[in-house]
Amino acid sequence: LGIVVGTRPNFVKAAAVIRALSAKGVAPVLVHTGQHHDGMLSDAFFRRLQLPSPDHHLGIQGGSRGEQLGEIVTRLSKLLPALGLDELLVVGDVTSTLAGALAADACDLPVSHVEAGLRSFDLTMPEERNRRLVDAIAHRLFVSEPAGVENLLREGHRPEQIQLVGNVMIDTLLRFRDEAKAARVWER
Repeated sequence: LGIVVGTRPNFVKAAAVIRALSAKGVAPVLVHTGQHHDGMLSDAFFRRLQLPSPDHHLGIQGGSRGEQLGEIVTRLSKLLPALGLDELLVVGDVTSTLAGALAADACDLPVSHVEAGLRSFDLTMPEERNRRLVDAIAHRLFVSEPAGVENLLREGHRPEQIQLVGNVMIDTLLRFRDEAKAARVWER
């Protein structure tokens, strides 16, 4: 199992997923695209969320959304076959999420999507387009809320693809809530 991350929201979501997998004895291969490459946007989050160091870092930095998408797909399409994975898990709705799904699909690697089914119904948002495309590719759809299940069923996804698992962002919030309160950042 591999997991692709690239941005702060991905890191927060992946922290809960990786912790749950670790509790089951599964150590996923973690690939960081580098979409958020600044230390304040990446390294600090890995430390604070107690994420393992990425097994692979693609080093994507800057560029337009299209340039990032193309570069991530290109690099992942070369990396994924060498990893011998049985599945790639993508989280959220950012450029790295879509790129991971596209690259895995190009390599005939099954894709699972955490936070599937979320919809704003505003196709002017890149995130909304990303969500819909990733859900169309994914063979397993992990949904955070009942409305997501309804959206996916309405779009023609098979019920056996869909699993209501809850909100991994909330899982991470609850895990670090006491630490955040103790830091008392709001006083500074």
